[in-house]
Amino acid sequence: MFGYKKTDGSDIYPWPVVIFIILSILSILFLAPTVGILLSSIKTTKDIALGELWTIPSELYFGNYVEVLDNPAVGQYFINTLLVTVPATFASIVLGSLAGYVFAKLPFRGSEILFLILVSGMFFPPQVILIPLFRLFNSIGLIDTLWPIFLVHTALGIPICSLLMRNFFSTIPAEVREAAILDGANEWQILTRIALPLSLSALAVLATLQFTWIWNDFLWPLIFTQSDEKRTIMIGIVNLRGQYTVAWGVQGALSLVASLPTIIIFLFFQRYFIKGMTMGAVKG
Repeated sequence: MFGYKKTDGSDIYPWPVVIFIILSILSILFLAPTVGILLSSIKTTKDIALGELWTIPSELYFGNYVEVLDNPAVGQYFINTLLVTVPATFASIVLGSLAGYVFAKLPFRGSEILFLILVSGMFFPPQVILIPLFRLFNSIGLIDTLWPIFLVHTALGIPICSLLMRNFFSTIPAEVREAAILDGANEWQILTRIALPLSLSALAVLATLQFTWIWNDFLWPLIFTQSDEKRTIMIGIVNLRGQYTVAWGVQGALSLVASLPTIIIFLFFQRYFIKGMTMGAVKG
């Protein structure tokens, strides 16, 4: 009934239905935390304390959002996060694009080994370098500033940006570059006027992923910042507490408000993002 038919008319085991059920269960499990945060954001602390988190409230309570928007510290959290996320995203993409172009179009002796060393930075856990970096930045007086977070995210973003841009630049026909050279263009002009305009989809993917990863980061701001004036939005969510208990409703409201920039970035780059993610999936 639900499966495909064999040539003899008999039913095949209904794999589409099984896959649909599995995906539905995974979707519910994935969305459950978001639903819980949404419900907590429109309830009072008393309702949550009484164990009514997963029930639909009879009356919506928007006081949590008012408290979040009226809190001056929240504005500072957003500013600090933007001061880290935007420059680090831009810097990692720019450096990754330059490295990717060199590895794709200007190979040199040992470039493949150097590229493997660069990309290998994607595969080790960040906790391995946590203590050495803390000691380094502490020795030069950068602890409790935004500079360590910016530098670390820029450095950690270069490998993935270089990998993706190198793979994309490799798909550009060599004849295009040769024709530009015959017309008198140098490598910088080829990169900025030909290669990068053709790679808008790849750049959109990187911009979306890098912005989301850096914006949602919790580890590095926790390690490198100490004062509340230098905290980012993810640390700020944890720091929001009530007078006697954890302000679950306020934290839920701030979590939803904090997710808006990443949603806006995805919607802005959606067309290019989907095209970039499916690039190479279909041939012909």
